[in-house]
Amino acid sequence: MTPEPLPNSQEGMKYDVLARSGFARRGNLHLPHSIVETPVFMPVGTQGTMKGIVPEQLVAMDCRILLCNTYHLGHRPGHERVKAAGGLHKMMNWNRSILTDSGGFQMVSLSKLMTVDENGVNFESPHTGEMMALPPEKSIEIQQALGADIMMQLDHVIHVLTTGDIVKEAMHRSIRWLDRCKVAHTRDDQAMFPILQGGLNLELRRECAEEMAKRAKVGIAIGGLSGGEEKDHFWRVVAACCAALPPHLPRYVMGVGFPVDLVICSLLGADMFDCVYPTRTARFGTAMVRRGGLMQLNQNRYKEDFLPIDDKCECNTCKNYTRAYIHSISGKETVGCHLVSVHNIKHQLDLMRDVRQAIQSNSVQQFLRQFLFDYYGPIQSDTPSKQDSEKIREVPQWVRDAVDHMGYKIDF
Repeated sequence: MTPEPLPNSQEGMKYDVLARSGFARRGNLHLPHSIVETPVFMPVGTQGTMKGIVPEQLVAMDCRILLCNTYHLGHRPGHERVKAAGGLHKMMNWNRSILTDSGGFQMVSLSKLMTVDENGVNFESPHTGEMMALPPEKSIEIQQALGADIMMQLDHVIHVLTTGDIVKEAMHRSIRWLDRCKVAHTRDDQAMFPILQGGLNLELRRECAEEMAKRAKVGIAIGGLSGGEEKDHFWRVVAACCAALPPHLPRYVMGVGFPVDLVICSLLGADMFDCVYPTRTARFGTAMVRRGGLMQLNQNRYKEDFLPIDDKCECNTCKNYTRAYIHSISGKETVGCHLVSVHNIKHQLDLMRDVRQAIQSNSVQQFLRQFLFDYYGPIQSDTPSKQDSEKIREVPQWVRDAVDHMGYKIDF
C-alpha cells in the first residue's frame, strides 16, 4: 500500500498510513529522534525515568517513544535546569522520541486548591504551598525547554463525568487556549498536538474535532477519558472521535493502558496510547499476561512455580527468572518490582506489535478472537477447545458491542 500523502507537515515530521483493516490503521510517525510504528503504546517516565528501568533496557525492547510529565519535571528538577543540561533527551540519556504532556491534568488531579479562568490554570505548588498560575503560553515555554519531540497543548481538563454547561465551556476554552499555544510555539523541531475535549457528549466531541483538526499539523489527541466513565461510553467516544478526524493525523487516546482497551481502541482507528499501568501494577507483584490477563505473583500458588512468567515472552525477566523467585522477593526487594516492570512493558510493546501485524496482514478477525479467548480464559489454557471454552469468563458487553460495531464476531 502506497503511503497516503500528508497535507500539512512540519520540519519532516509526518504520518504515513501503510495499511488498513476495517477502521484500524498501521502507520509510521516520523519524528526528529525516531520513526514510531503505530499503533503504539508509550511507557510513562514521569520525571524523566521509568520506575526501576534504565533507557538502555527500553532500547533493547525496541521502545521508540516514551512520555514524560511536564508538571513533575517543571517542579523537579525544573525546566531551566533541564534546558541547561542540554534538554530532556540528553539529561536522561534517551536518543529516541519523547512526548511531554501539558501539565494540566496533573494540576487538576493532584492539586488541593485549583481554579481555572480564561488566563489559565491556578494551582497550589506541591513544594512551597504558594499559589501559582500556568497560562497556555507558560506550558509551551516549559515544554520547549524540555525539548520533547511532541508537546501537548494546555487544555481545560474537567472530570469525565461532569455534566452541564461547563462541558461545552471547557471544550471551547480548550480551542481558544490551543490558538494561544500555537502563537507561543516557536520551535520547528517540536510538534504540538491539540487535545479534543467535550466529555461524553458526542456532538461536542465532533464539533471540537472539526475545529482542532484545522489547527493540527502533525497529530491530535483525544483527552478527557479513562477517568471512571462506563466502558460503553468510553469506546463510543473513541469511535466517534476517530471517525470525525482526518486520516493524515495520528490519533492519541490519552491515559489508556489496559490491554483490552488498547486492542479495541486500535481497531477503532486510534494510533497512540500511554499509561502508568504496566509499572504501577508491577509494584504490587502483578504481571501482565495474555492468558488470563493478570498473574498475581505474590500469591502462595507461585512459591514453587519454576516456570517463567510467560514462556513465549522474550524479555530478560522471562528468559532468566522464575515465578517462584519473583514471588520470594515481591514486596521485599526492589529488584522484584524491576523484574516485573521489564516484563510488563515488553508485554505491552509486544501486544501492539501483534496488533500492527494483524492490521498489516488483514487478519484482525483471527487475532481478535485469539486475544479475547486468551485474555478472558484460564491462565493455563494454551489453545481454544470445547472443554476450555466452558472455563472462559464472560466477555464484557461493551467489548461485544464494540466488536459488533467494527464488523467482527466473537463466537464464544
